[in-house]
Amino acid sequence: MSASFPPLREELQGIEPYGAPQMSLEQVPVQLNVNENPYGPSPVAAADIARAVGEAAVSLNRYPDREFVALREALAGYLNTSGGCDITPAMVWAANGSNEVMLQLLQAFGGPGRVALSFAPTYSMYPEYARDTMTEWVAGHRAEDFSLDLDAARQLVEERRPSVVLLPSPNNPTGTALPPEAVSMLCEAAASYEPGGLVVVDEAYGEFRRAGTPSALELLPRHRNLVVTRTMSKAFALAGARLGYLAADPAICDAIRVVRLPYHLSAVTQATALAALRHAPELLGKVDDLRAERDATVVWLREQGLVVADSDANFVLFGRFADRHALWQGLVDRGVLIRETGPDGWLRVSVGTADEMAVFRHALVETMETQQMEAPA
Repeated sequence: MSASFPPLREELQGIEPYGAPQMSLEQVPVQLNVNENPYGPSPVAAADIARAVGEAAVSLNRYPDREFVALREALAGYLNTSGGCDITPAMVWAANGSNEVMLQLLQAFGGPGRVALSFAPTYSMYPEYARDTMTEWVAGHRAEDFSLDLDAARQLVEERRPSVVLLPSPNNPTGTALPPEAVSMLCEAAASYEPGGLVVVDEAYGEFRRAGTPSALELLPRHRNLVVTRTMSKAFALAGARLGYLAADPAICDAIRVVRLPYHLSAVTQATALAALRHAPELLGKVDDLRAERDATVVWLREQGLVVADSDANFVLFGRFADRHALWQGLVDRGVLIRETGPDGWLRVSVGTADEMAVFRHALVETMETQQMEAPA
């Protein structure tokens, strides 16, 4: 057998798979590293989801609805209450998490000889979608406060003529939201060349945006090349269900059908998502509490003398540390797991319950004090 077995693509050799560190609750009781909603479904919602899955189970010998018509109708209805207007089921597409939605977009609109573009720091999976679809990856840069220099961003789009522009709003890992004028400007820039490009605004954390921060869904009637993605993993507290979706011009949804796998959305997933949408007010009921806890965390971190990015998400990026890994490890040693991600010197903490955040604050103060005492004179 060849020493190079298996015959992996050359550009994939030696690459570690994506994934945040995973530790058991016994190892680290307070887990604030993957931006989950700490409040799970109520017993009533869980029972309704279980009932819906049980009903789906009796017909699992049959393939699911390939077009998931009922789910698209329900998602369109929800989006029209969450920043959208006149979104129809024909404008909605769904897949197994927003990760698969993004991959399908790159499969359909990226590929050899095409460019995908974003602005760093940004979600670390984006270049992997590009790599997996053999799309050239181009990364511009954000300003010191993680906002976009609109003139520089437009110039880069016009120069590189990407097929897909990926714009998370709120941005991961910084939490920064994009103003509507930035989205419109980039949509216009991406429509200025042939055959043009799509602008994908990733609103995975959109429900957590602060009051007065609009959703890019409002811009769909103005820009045919705009795509807005959402997920049920975050605000809906359904990370384990794996359901992501998008709203866009129906022609974009039709194009994705060319690359989707047959019956890609299982009957169990469809039943789970439909039941969850019936309980949307309850599942989203803790969003205001998480927003308040986030804002309080930003204030408290700044009071500790730290630099903190403004956040419209359910996480906070803070720094700067000469040895961020040592601080991360100090928190783990004290039972708190956060994320070592973003630019050098920064760390990201997901917003948990009030009790979890109190443990985080205590552990952070203790860790910083210990490291200051251990620092060489």
